[in-house]
Amino acid sequence: MAHKNCFEALYRTLKDVMTKKGLGNKIFGGKVVVFGGDFRQILPIVPRAGRSDIVHASICSSYIWDYCQVLTLTKNMRLQQGSDSTSSKELVELSKWILNVSDGKISEPNDGLVDIEIPQDLLITNYEEPIKAIAENTYPNLVNVFQDVAYLQGKAILASTIEVVDKINHYVLDLIPGEEKEYLSYDLIDRTDTSYTEAYEVLTPEFLSKLRTSGLPNHRIKLKIGTPIMLMRNLDQSDGLCNGTRLIVTRLANHVIKAKIISGKNIGNVFYIPRMSMSPSESPWPFKLIRRQFRIIVSYAMTINKSQGQSLDSVGLYLPSPVFSHGQLYVAVSRVTTKSGLKILIYDKENVPCSTTTNVVYKEVFQSLC
Repeated sequence: MAHKNCFEALYRTLKDVMTKKGLGNKIFGGKVVVFGGDFRQILPIVPRAGRSDIVHASICSSYIWDYCQVLTLTKNMRLQQGSDSTSSKELVELSKWILNVSDGKISEPNDGLVDIEIPQDLLITNYEEPIKAIAENTYPNLVNVFQDVAYLQGKAILASTIEVVDKINHYVLDLIPGEEKEYLSYDLIDRTDTSYTEAYEVLTPEFLSKLRTSGLPNHRIKLKIGTPIMLMRNLDQSDGLCNGTRLIVTRLANHVIKAKIISGKNIGNVFYIPRMSMSPSESPWPFKLIRRQFRIIVSYAMTINKSQGQSLDSVGLYLPSPVFSHGQLYVAVSRVTTKSGLKILIYDKENVPCSTTTNVVYKEVFQSLC
């Protein structure tokens, strides 16, 4: 869902443009503007912010929101397009459960933060090693079909944190045959940044290489031929190389990666991906880090946030720790096109399987939709 500041910036821009035509006094300068989104999904990311700050950053908290007309979609089209043996009754039940998760209506009364029971037929409970179990359930027979585009494009393991995602990706990458190639980033501090001081000279390359944050590729990227990857930034929108696009690696050179698109409208197109310099859009540190690296992540597993917009045949939801933000659980369980395609593995600190997990819903964000 769009950030309130972007919403208001567009409003002011259109009014300024249309003032010359005598329409500056009208909402959005008299232009019809359509915003698409889902308040049940993850709200705008506000670093180090609390619940009230995140809700306030959503467009429904803007002074312009009263001028908008809300149009509501009511049918779950992902489940409707599923082609497995799931009966109509099961689809209705699953759709209702997913909707109740999104609205925070399970285990009521609650204030939007509550432990909920997961249906038994969705759980993975019989296992010895949890990562092995989620990998085998999501990617059965992987070693024999690890370069099959049709096999890979509809599958993903989802987790709530980058650290857990990395562990899963490393495990699955070790399973597939082939020579592994490692790419290391070149990291430095932006000396032109206004916050730069000579004190930052003591920050060594070893220290900088260990820094991680959302939207920044890892210092160390390991790949094999056949590895699925995901773009972290837009490279060429006209060719479908956008943030979130998934590809499969077909060649590993020293300075470029050759890969084939396996998601979106440009499936099958082949591109060479170069190393590029990038910085986090909002730095969590008092300095600006510049990292020269491929703008990709391995995508056998991905964070729940990164999965927004994806439609998948098979989703393994891996929750060694619960979700922590509004809409994350809903996003995770609503990526699938069939009921049989969703499996959830939850366990506690003692590695004991669990049937409950935390659901986070900021219910106040829905009040403006009524």
